[in-house]
Amino acid sequence: MRRLEDRATWWVSRAQLRAHGLLQELFAEAGSRAYHYRLLAAVEESGPVSQADIGRTTEIDRSDVSVALAVLEDDGFVARAPHPSDRRQNLVTITASGRAELARLDVVVDRAQELFLAPLAEEERAVFVDLVRRLGPAATA
Repeated sequence: MRRLEDRATWWVSRAQLRAHGLLQELFAEAGSRAYHYRLLAAVEESGPVSQADIGRTTEIDRSDVSVALAVLEDDGFVARAPHPSDRRQNLVTITASGRAELARLDVVVDRAQELFLAPLAEEERAVFVDLVRRLGPAATA
């Protein structure tokens, strides 16, 4: 469609659909979900962290965070304990098994990046990531 050929928003949305599809497919093959990866990464990076802070960091709804953390806790990937100064909050920490799972899922994400960026030359990939990063949410802040 000629009307869309030069529209950046059209091509970015098409690329996002492709990226999302790749991630969903590869995470499903690995027996996991993309938001489990995001949660594990956030907990590893933040150390003991409240569920509310995890939701803000990962941009996942609080109720979905709670459900997903229950799955990760059942699998032994995270541990939840009451916050020492506020018993209404839980602090979440990553376990050794969670770190191993995160490393396993890093391979999945690396594969998705490789497949997604395959049409670009090696030197174009860093430029592309830089440009997309500049167009992200921080660009409107």
